[in-house]
Amino acid sequence: MTDPAPLAPAREAARPSDAGARVGTWRLCRQLSPLLRLLILTQLAFNIGFYAVLPFLAEHLGGAIGMAGWLVGFVLGLRTFSQQGLFVVGGWLVDRFGVRPVVLAGCVLRIAGFVWLGYARAPGAVIGAVLVIGFAAALFSPAVESEVARQAVVREESGHGPRTRVLALFSVAGQVGAFAGPLLGALLLAVDFRTACLAGAAVFVLVLAGHLWLMPQHIPGRVRVRERGGARALLRNRRFLALCCAYGSYLLAYNQLYLALPQEVQRAAGSQAPLSWLFALSSVLVVFTQLPVTRWAGDRLDLRRSMTAGLLLIASGFAVVAAARPAGWTGTAGLLPAAGFVILLTVGQMLVVPAARAWVPDLAEEGRLGLYMGALSSVSGLIVLAGSAATGSLLDLGLPAAVPWLVLAAVPALAVALLPRRAKELPGGAKAAGTAA
Repeated sequence: MTDPAPLAPAREAARPSDAGARVGTWRLCRQLSPLLRLLILTQLAFNIGFYAVLPFLAEHLGGAIGMAGWLVGFVLGLRTFSQQGLFVVGGWLVDRFGVRPVVLAGCVLRIAGFVWLGYARAPGAVIGAVLVIGFAAALFSPAVESEVARQAVVREESGHGPRTRVLALFSVAGQVGAFAGPLLGALLLAVDFRTACLAGAAVFVLVLAGHLWLMPQHIPGRVRVRERGGARALLRNRRFLALCCAYGSYLLAYNQLYLALPQEVQRAAGSQAPLSWLFALSSVLVVFTQLPVTRWAGDRLDLRRSMTAGLLLIASGFAVVAAARPAGWTGTAGLLPAAGFVILLTVGQMLVVPAARAWVPDLAEEGRLGLYMGALSSVSGLIVLAGSAATGSLLDLGLPAAVPWLVLAAVPALAVALLPRRAKELPGGAKAAGTAA
């Protein structure tokens, strides 16, 4: 098998000691190109609009509309599938037609979906609206993510510091939106759910207008691919699929915030009320420490080592709970292992996510970065879908208290072995962080 050529091998020669590697957050924002600033602000706005509505959807469906529990779960699962599962389709469309039309189409669909959801009452109408909302994200998210990654590589090649700093800033923008969106939604729900939906649609109207005005028709250096065959090459790309599997193990571990952690909090506290505080702790950590962590990692670690450290930290988070479970602590003391798990998982996430996104351009075929960025989400999403079912069964088997958490700790730890091998040293001692040995 022949590995696909990276965008430009020379870009990996950028050393952490470059002057651009140590600039502050605000200075970094000012130094970004107008296109990068637009894309990062887009991620912020996307998440504000999305999280102003979706966290409250289950309660709306079960309460105001009166759907059965199984149907609420089915609708939420359809939303996830229509989004995460179809990222690869959105990525292919980006490579075929370019970033601008795909982002604009996604915004139009998201506006239509939110307005439809606000007025939907029948199950069929709700399902249609949710599918439109999910597919909208499957269009614009791969477009934005792939172009941010490509622009970060271009910036690195120009000597402005590691690409992971831009991708970390992108993650911070998304987390700020995920934090602010529910606050906005909670205020709007004082009126009704429809108002929250219409406000979410209004956010995407602003995003649509901004991209119509500011997004160039053709982005310099972006090549549109007309010929077919990208999917076959991707499925033969063992190194990329290995990265997807390792990234999928991280996502499976992260999904335990919604599966294993609530059970542990319920056991320790007698209710799930402390969950909101633990989720807030995770968000605050990302917002305030993502960039310092990325800067520290960029000075010391290549992409493979950064992902390795992150996966091992995540594994240690599960191990902390496993070690404490036999003691059976409850109350405040019983919540300390859960808090340790959230902290270690979040720090691991801050190492894994920027590194994985930064690695994809080195493994993708020329001109097919959108397809590969979409596939990273879709393939890892399928792993989470299968793994979550297995995890749910594991938690229900009545095993000794520590065993499920030890099994969960083994998943990210073993995933380290899946990561593509690190590169040879480049002339002058610089390490090629993402290319093949």
